[in-house]
Amino acid sequence: MLDDNERPSDIPDGALPHEPSAYDDVSGFEDEQIDASLTDDLFALFEDGKTYAQAEIAFQKSRGNFAANRTKKAIYLGLGAFGVFHLALIACTLGVVIALAQLVGPWIATAIVTAALLIVGFILLELLKSRIDEIRNAFSDKTDD
Repeated sequence: MLDDNERPSDIPDGALPHEPSAYDDVSGFEDEQIDASLTDDLFALFEDGKTYAQAEIAFQKSRGNFAANRTKKAIYLGLGAFGVFHLALIACTLGVVIALAQLVGPWIATAIVTAALLIVGFILLELLKSRIDEIRNAFSDKTDD
């Protein structure tokens, strides 16, 4: 802080450090009555809340549309990948049949590959059934105590 005797070097002699402005005049402020009432404030608050809610709804709609669009594209890509993997498994199966055909003959090779695929398929179905039963039991009303 500066003492009353000291003045900063950048303020010329005779100049006030702060020039008075219209904002400095507070005379008569106590006599003015504020026109805004509590109901006006409540209506303004309600309008602000309504505007905020509308903006939030619009934002959430745009987020939902974005997510739906991206989900749709992800599903298409997933189905495409599933199709390509399916074709790869068909090619692998055909290759195994051709390779076994040279060793045991074409009919026995086809039977071996078919039996192996059926066994794997039934194992996967049993695993699926057990998972579905776990889900069903989780939502059933029975309690096995």
